[in-house]
Parts: sequence; structure tokens; C-alpha cells
Amino acid sequence: MKNILDLAYNIIGLPRLIISIFLLVFLIAAAVVDLSIPMLTGSLLVRVGMNAVLVLALIPAIKAGTGLNLALPLGIMCGLVGAVVAIEYKLSGAASFAVALAIAVPLAIIVGYLYGLVLNRIKGQEMIVGTYVGFSVVSGMCIFWLLAPFKNPEMVWAYGGTGLRNTILLHSSFDKILNDFLGFKIGEIEIPTGLLLFFGLLCFMVWLFGKTRTGNAMHVAGSNPRFALSCGINIDKMRILGTVLSTILACIGILVYSQSYGFLQLYQGPLMMAFPAAAAILIGGASPKKAAISHVIIGTFLFQSLLVVAPPVINVLVEGSFSEVFRGIVSNGVILYALATKWEGGE
Repeated sequence: MKNILDLAYNIIGLPRLIISIFLLVFLIAAAVVDLSIPMLTGSLLVRVGMNAVLVLALIPAIKAGTGLNLALPLGIMCGLVGAVVAIEYKLSGAASFAVALAIAVPLAIIVGYLYGLVLNRIKGQEMIVGTYVGFSVVSGMCIFWLLAPFKNPEMVWAYGGTGLRNTILLHSSFDKILNDFLGFKIGEIEIPTGLLLFFGLLCFMVWLFGKTRTGNAMHVAGSNPRFALSCGINIDKMRILGTVLSTILACIGILVYSQSYGFLQLYQGPLMMAFPAAAAILIGGASPKKAAISHVIIGTFLFQSLLVVAPPVINVLVEGSFSEVFRGIVSNGVILYALATKWEGGE
């Protein structure tokens, strides 16, 4: 019996085991306090779809050997710039979303390339530097949001006529453009078909790239640099490629997140967005040196399930709102565990 438990522990892993136990406890508690399970299920599907692309953005960086890309705000800012430009010209529907992507992706390529050059100069310190780069960019962009010459009254401050608001509604642009595409209901459960299909398409593209010659070379460069050198693979070039792809996925991810959320969050909104994404992929079984699409799917599902089910239960049992506190405890605790136990082992 002990051998079976040990085998299960080794296969599942400590983070997934702890999160699964917590999730089971909260599901039982939700049934006891008469929370609507169909409503929670529908909310979970939306939360998984809207957050999964940001988690997926970590895979290219990990495979390229730069670790968890905690500088996701770089790509996020590119996506936000594309979104506000699309709103400025009063585009709506699919056209607005497409234009935002068309502006954001080239910006992400440039920014990702420059950041990749920085990472090649500080090998071994990527996560530390990435954290501060992300913080610095978010703070620096606060100046841009205040001074950028946007005029659309839906975005600028009403009393001054200049400077963008903290939050910008998307009801007239690309609000729920993916969620509502082919969406349907099963009883009281709303299925965001387009959102899940879009995430599936991105997963397929990442998987397909991993099967190409370049994708394999990037993976070899990240997992075994000495062998890569012996094969004539340019490691620095592969690290830059992984950083660029990660930044592109991050800029797409924030657009997917925002259209599902219903508004853009500027200024300090993106500051901590890399940490829940990192926590989710680590819960899924990834490490700072190894990651797969299955880790993204499993980790996002478990992490978001806990964040969907736990706060309503806690708020019913205890007065006050603990959702953000609980989110911080879970995400930062998992990252701390990964850095403390997995970095040297390279699991």
C-alpha cells in the first residue's frame, strides 16, 4: 500500500496533490452551503479559457532555457497598446480584435528580440532580471498612458480630456468576441466555445512548432546546451527565439483575457499577472527547466478551479472578501515551492 501511495505521489507531485485536496474540500463545502455548481462550472470554463494563453506563453521561454518568463508584462503591454489603438479608431467586433492583434504582434516581436538580447547577457539570472524588467516596464508605461495623444472619449479622462483611464470598457469594440462565437448552453452551464477553440488552436500551433527542426533545436539548446553546441546549434539565437515567441503569446493572451473580462486594465493592472501564470504551469507539473502543453492545461484547470470555487465558499463562511488574499497565497506559495525544490533538479 505504501508503495502505491509513493508511486501516486511521485506521478502527481506535491503541488497538484495539495491543490487537488483543497479543491475537493471546497467542492464539498460548496455543495453544503448550496452554491450553484452549474454557475461555478460555467465560470470555471471562462476563467480557464481567458487565462490559459498567458500560461501557454511560458512554454517557449522554458524550452529555450531562459526559465519562467516573469517579464510577461512586456508582451502584455504590447497587447494593450494594440487594443487602445483599435479602440481609438472606433473599430468594433472581429475587426477591432484583428487590428489589435495586427498591431500588438509586430510590437511583441521587436520587444521580445530586444529582451532576448538582454537575457543573453545575464545568463543564470533570467527570472530575477525578468521580474524587475516587468515591474519597470509597467511603471514606465504609466507615463505613456498619461501622455499618449488618444482622443476617443471612451478612453480618456472626462474631466481633463487627456490621459487614458485606469479601466477601459470594451462593449463597443471586441467585448466577448471569442466567448460568444459558437457559444451555447448545457442546462445552466454556458460553454464559451470560441474561447476554448482559440486556445486549442494556439496549443496546436505551439505543439506543431515544437515538432519542426527549429523547435527541436530550441528545445535541445534549452535542455542540453553542451550537446547543442556540439551539434552546431546557436544557443543565443534559440534563446532569443524562445523569448520572442513567449512575448508574442503574452500579447495575444492579454487580448484574449481582456475580451473575456470585458475591459482593459491599464497602469498597475498588469503588474503581477506573470505570477499566477507561473503558478499555474508549475501546478500542472512543469519546472523552470521543463514544460509541456499538458502542464498548461492541467495547471490552469486546477489553479482556476481553486480560485473559482474557494472565494465564494470562504465569503459565505467568513465575513469579508478574501479572494485576492487567497490568490496571492496560492500563486506565490507554489512559485516558492518550485524555486526551492525543482530548480536544481531540473524535473
